[in-house]
Amino acid sequence: MNVKTIISSSQRRALVAKMIKGGLVESQSQLVKLLSREGIRVTQATASRDLEDLGAIRVRDDAGLLHYQFPAEINTKSGGTPDLILSVTASGNLAVVRTPPGGAQLLASAIDRNSLNGHLKNAIGTIAGDDTVLVVSKSSTGGAELAKLIDSYAKGQTKKKRK
Repeated sequence: MNVKTIISSSQRRALVAKMIKGGLVESQSQLVKLLSREGIRVTQATASRDLEDLGAIRVRDDAGLLHYQFPAEINTKSGGTPDLILSVTASGNLAVVRTPPGGAQLLASAIDRNSLNGHLKNAIGTIAGDDTVLVVSKSSTGGAELAKLIDSYAKGQTKKKRK
């Protein structure tokens, strides 16, 4: 008989965070199985929400394998993200940022967080693929300035004079 443990969502998320930090979670379906082994039954939709609420991002490791990690563990805080940015190109109100394969989601998340906390005020949102991030500027001609800000911020130059 399989005993199902009843825990709160915050307790479940704490367990999920521990699993992520231990490098155990490669996919949402794997997370569902790992939780099941602990006696916790969840759907894949619940696992997906937990990963999103925790801020976990699926990244590619040096061997090319995907797994979930927390952005802070990948050093995207104010120390910069220069190894994630290969190039930045502007067009109209857009900045197109190229990253190594698997790096776009991580970079987009960092850009979105920094937009919300005021460091990249003129960015209103991102769309990420595998190796490309599209960043949308608030102004219709703000792509070039946004590209410069992203490049400067990535290099750790968080203070910039406003024109």
